[in-house]
Amino acid sequence: MKLSQLFLDQLENEAKSTRRVLERVPEGRNDWKPHEKSMTFGYLSALVAKMPAWIAMMVDRDEYELASQDAKFQPLEAKSNHELLQAFDEAVAIGRRALHQASDEHLMKNWKFLVHGQVATESPRYVALRDAMFSHWAHHRGQLTVYLRLNDAAVPAIYGPSADERGF
Repeated sequence: MKLSQLFLDQLENEAKSTRRVLERVPEGRNDWKPHEKSMTFGYLSALVAKMPAWIAMMVDRDEYELASQDAKFQPLEAKSNHELLQAFDEAVAIGRRALHQASDEHLMKNWKFLVHGQVATESPRYVALRDAMFSHWAHHRGQLTVYLRLNDAAVPAIYGPSADERGF
């Protein structure tokens, strides 16, 4: 199996779960956060919605400089859940397109993550995709389910049943 197909399959599976989480984000709560040090609900929701587009950034670029001007994540100020889901669908399409175009040879080439010009990590693209995108995405989606719970929104089943959803 090609690496790109493996990641496409993972993207499709994770996108289904992520969509179910994003569908339950309550409107009008963008400024809410559970703790002073936490992200706001709106920022975290936008982050989770837009992360699949990181796939294209990791496939199309040889490195990413966190401190650059274009690296600043701009949270989507979603006025509605529909707008949030639309941004998510666009990000998944961007990630899907990048994976369709990526060869195994390209995914084996190194990719660098820089902070102020210093290499924070350097690994083959497929490792960066696995760790810095898919695992990171699951982490933030998990955070988002906590935000849902704390706002009395139903938490969907993701990898198994939830208290609100016993089946899939």
